[in-house]
Amino acid sequence: MKRIRALFLMPSAVLLGVFFAVPLIIIASYSLLTRGPYGGVAQPWTMENYLRLADPLYFTILLRSLVWAVAATLICIVMGVPLALFISRTGKRRNLYLALIVIPFWTSFLVRTYAWMFLLRDTGLINSGLLWLGVIQEPLPLLYNAFAVMLGLVTGYLPFLVLPVYATLERIDKSLVEAAADLGSRPLSTMFRVVIPLAMPGIRAGGVLVFVSCLGAYLTPDLMGGGKTIMIGNLIQNQFTSSRDWPFGAALSLLMMVAVTLMLLPVLRRKEEGLS
Repeated sequence: MKRIRALFLMPSAVLLGVFFAVPLIIIASYSLLTRGPYGGVAQPWTMENYLRLADPLYFTILLRSLVWAVAATLICIVMGVPLALFISRTGKRRNLYLALIVIPFWTSFLVRTYAWMFLLRDTGLINSGLLWLGVIQEPLPLLYNAFAVMLGLVTGYLPFLVLPVYATLERIDKSLVEAAADLGSRPLSTMFRVVIPLAMPGIRAGGVLVFVSCLGAYLTPDLMGGGKTIMIGNLIQNQFTSSRDWPFGAALSLLMMVAVTLMLLPVLRRKEEGLS
C-alpha cells in the first residue's frame, strides 16, 4: 500500500517541486544578489537587500498591508457568514443564490475593478445620482482613497469566504439547532453558541483565502487607490517592473511569505487539533 500511495502521490510531488520549490529557490537566490547596472541580477552575493527592509518606510507599507488585509477579512466574515447561513436555508432557491455568488468570477477581476471605478468617480453613477436628487451639492470623494481600496478588496474577495462557510453549514446537523430551540435558546443565542462554533472550520478556511488574497493584492490598490495607497503587493510589483530591482523585490516577496506563514500557523494548528 505504501508503494501504491507513493506512486499516486508522485505527480503531485513533481508538480510542487517544479512550480513551487524551484521558483522559491530562484527567488531566494535573487534576494542574495545585487541589482545589475541595467536591472536584473548580478554578483556579488550580499545581504544588503534584507538590511534595506529595516527602513521605516517599508515597515510602514508592510504594516498597512497587514492591517488592511485583516480589516477586509473581518468585514468579509461579518458580511459573509449571515449570507452563507441565509443561502443554506433557502431551500429550492439555493442554487440560484449560489449562482449569483459565483457569477462575478465569470468576468475578469480587472473589468470588475473598472466597473467600480465607473460607479465611484466624481462623474460616476453614484455621485451623478446624488447630485440629481439634490442630496449633495458637490461630488463625494469616493475614489482614489482608502475607502475605495477597502471596498474593492471586500467585494472582490467576499465569495472566497461565503462558499467555504456555506459548504460547512450544509454539513451541520439541523437537529442540533432544533435541540437548542427546544431547550429554550433564542435565535440569536443559537447563532452564536451553536451555529457559529460548528461553522468555524469554514470560517477559518475562508478567512485564510481572503487574508492571503488581500495581502498580496496590487491591482485594486493601484487602480482604486490611484497610487496614493501603496500596499506590499504594489511595492513588489514596482521593484520587478519600473525600478527593475529584482533582488530587493525578491527579498520583499520572501518577507511577505514569512509574515503570512507566521500569522497562519496558529490557524493551521487549531485546524489540526480539531481534526485530531
